[in-house]
Amino acid sequence: MPFKFEKLTVWQRALELSTYIHHAIARTFPKDELYGLTSQLQRAADSISLNIAEGSTGQTNAELKQFLGYALRSAIEVVGCLYLAKRRRLIREPQFQELYAETETIVRMLQAFRKRVS
Repeated sequence: MPFKFEKLTVWQRALELSTYIHHAIARTFPKDELYGLTSQLQRAADSISLNIAEGSTGQTNAELKQFLGYALRSAIEVVGCLYLAKRRRLIREPQFQELYAETETIVRMLQAFRKRVS
């Protein structure tokens, strides 16, 4: 693994979350959501791991902290999208709870990582 971020558990979990959302969740949404909630949820999920990766290759801790902040915001956006999906009956309560819990774990990991970066 030549890149620092590949060793980060938080990056690996974010990548898994995104993969699950793309393959198990978003594909089940109706076609009329393709350019709305489907796209928004997928982009937000992807953005978590992408911002972790981009930030880890920066030159300073300040840059890393900034990109971890972007990753946090994207994770919160995922939660917002999950609530919309649940309200629109696109996902069931068990799926919502599973994805919510995993996203919450990633948020906590990102917050702890940001605190360690000085």
